[in-house]
Amino acid sequence: MNGLNLPPWMNKLASRNIAAPAIIILLLAMMILPLPAVILDVLFSFNIAISVMVLLIGLQTKKALDFIAFPTVLLMTTMLRLSLNVASTRVVLAEGHNGPDAAGKVIEAFGHFLIGGNYTVGIVVFVILTIINFTVVTKGAGRIAEVGARFTLDAMPGKQMAIDADLNAGLIGEDEARRRRAEVGQESEFYGAMDGASKYVRGDAVAGIMVIIINIVGGLVVGIVQHDLAFADAVKNYTMLAIGDGLVAQIPSLIISVAAGVVVSRVANNEDIGGQLVTQLFSNSKVVYVTAGIIGGMGAIPGMPHFAFLLLAAILAGVAYFIAEQKKVEDAEPVVEEKVEVVSTLEEATWDDVTPVDLIGLEVGYRLIPLVDKAQGGDLLKRIKGLRKKFAQEVGFLAPTVHIRDNLELKPSSYKITLKGVEIASGESNYAQFLAIDPGMVSGPLPGTMTTDPAFGLPAVWIDSNIKDEAQNMGYTVVDAGTVIATHLNHIISLHAAELLGRQEVQQLLDHISKDSPKLVEDLTPKLLSLSVIQKVLQNLLSEGVHIRDMRTIVETLSEYATQTQDTGELTAVVRVQLGRAIVQQLFPTGNEVTVMTLDSNLERLLTQAMQGNGTAGSAIEPGMAETLSRQAETAAKQQEQMGMTPVLLVSAPLRAALSKFLRRAVPHLRVLSHDELPDSKTIRVTSLIGGSA
Repeated sequence: MNGLNLPPWMNKLASRNIAAPAIIILLLAMMILPLPAVILDVLFSFNIAISVMVLLIGLQTKKALDFIAFPTVLLMTTMLRLSLNVASTRVVLAEGHNGPDAAGKVIEAFGHFLIGGNYTVGIVVFVILTIINFTVVTKGAGRIAEVGARFTLDAMPGKQMAIDADLNAGLIGEDEARRRRAEVGQESEFYGAMDGASKYVRGDAVAGIMVIIINIVGGLVVGIVQHDLAFADAVKNYTMLAIGDGLVAQIPSLIISVAAGVVVSRVANNEDIGGQLVTQLFSNSKVVYVTAGIIGGMGAIPGMPHFAFLLLAAILAGVAYFIAEQKKVEDAEPVVEEKVEVVSTLEEATWDDVTPVDLIGLEVGYRLIPLVDKAQGGDLLKRIKGLRKKFAQEVGFLAPTVHIRDNLELKPSSYKITLKGVEIASGESNYAQFLAIDPGMVSGPLPGTMTTDPAFGLPAVWIDSNIKDEAQNMGYTVVDAGTVIATHLNHIISLHAAELLGRQEVQQLLDHISKDSPKLVEDLTPKLLSLSVIQKVLQNLLSEGVHIRDMRTIVETLSEYATQTQDTGELTAVVRVQLGRAIVQQLFPTGNEVTVMTLDSNLERLLTQAMQGNGTAGSAIEPGMAETLSRQAETAAKQQEQMGMTPVLLVSAPLRAALSKFLRRAVPHLRVLSHDELPDSKTIRVTSLIGGSA
């Protein structure tokens, strides 16, 4: 094959699609066809080499998923050893009467090495190796894999919700979220596969004991009965061959089992096994000094091997001295002299002293300063940048820059969010702790400080980092202190999007559209509508949670109806109709069914008559009816949310704007749609009727 110049696609086909079937065919052939001793030597050597390679790869992994093919490798190496046992047993029984080298040099060498002239010692040592592999290494690795699979499966909902929280906060993108979800699923599948594959290795250990017994007993019968060997010669030949055969299979099995234990028992971090051992065992010079003293004291006891103990104590003392000196070098920091300039005269006040008010501001207490300080590893600034990018992609315009400053007047762990210099939200975030949020389906309480999620008001508890995994396993959504602030800030920006859209942002939006459609913008403003009218229409949309990403449709609709009316309310209504498909898609992302609440026909007729006479719903409805309408709408909206549905009220077009404004204060999350805004492809399902008793 190497001498042929095959096309690349044939090479890929040979290496991927044919490799697995070829391995299976070879394993079956080894069990069925007789193999010469030379081939057995090569295969036994390959078996030892592949087991050592697997162990070294396991030691180099930084987390279990770095060796995701390990369960399959474990299965294939086990089948290889079993096939070699079958093939070698055939050769041992058929050719064992010819001498100890009848089954190849590898089996003979291992037999001589282990037996050393004493068959009883050889059998005992082999049995001990098999028992260690079966009862200690393999059983322990299987138990770890079983428990790991169980806890990984229990932790999946919490991890998935944590990924969703990071995605909603703008910390990660869709691709990263998709990669993390796949990693969570792969982790569960990996530990489950390891749990099953470990059973094969345990069965292999039992089979090893049975094979050696069969080889010894069967060899004695074949040698004495069929080949007329003396009992001593038969015992010498077949016992050595059986033990050598068993040993050459059990050593790779033991190595593979150790590799399995290493892979499933390690705790993932940025270091391999060697790095973890060196870092954590030899990081504290005091511990090494004490150990050297104890070993030295034991070496001074009469009757002890003084040379071995005292030599080891001296080596440990030298290692401890080296660690202590290295620590001193790392802790030494250069002293930087700071020069302070003293202003001798006061400068006159200028217009530069008048600073504009920040549109969005974030003020933090002094304990939260590390979150915004890059020198201390803070990543809140990076998260806010991702948050603004996600907001721009979803809502349709770029939110103003968030100005962050420390405020010593706040509580140490407090923060507040300001809009145009006025505080609109506040909260607390405990640095170096995690907030475990109860989404409503947790399995039990957690130790910590009880609180509520500042963004959505859900019950939560501040916990220490050492029980983070336990909280995720119990179903909590666990986020760090920076994510708490970023999520709260994102929620506030979304709620006040209409106030953040100023004339400058509107002009930038129009300039952005004019790059692709200059004539479209030129025909609208300033010929047909002023910039302030366009701004008001866009603010009306944002105030009801409608995204303005589709600016092309908005501009085209305004250009079409601007000659008929200049009223911003009427223009907003026609724009909403044109954006109806996008509005419904935003509220009901999946399925063709729209679950809505509606008004009683009598109440809707009364409201329509009142609107025709007055023009506003709030002042046209008599106070008792208004209170009943508000209360029933709030109750129906809560029922919708408890069923996992978006609360949407469907009314006639003339009532939509007035009812939306009237109910917004009592039911902030309620969305009011008109029949004209629903696409024809959607199916309506009414879940609640409001005003039936009015």
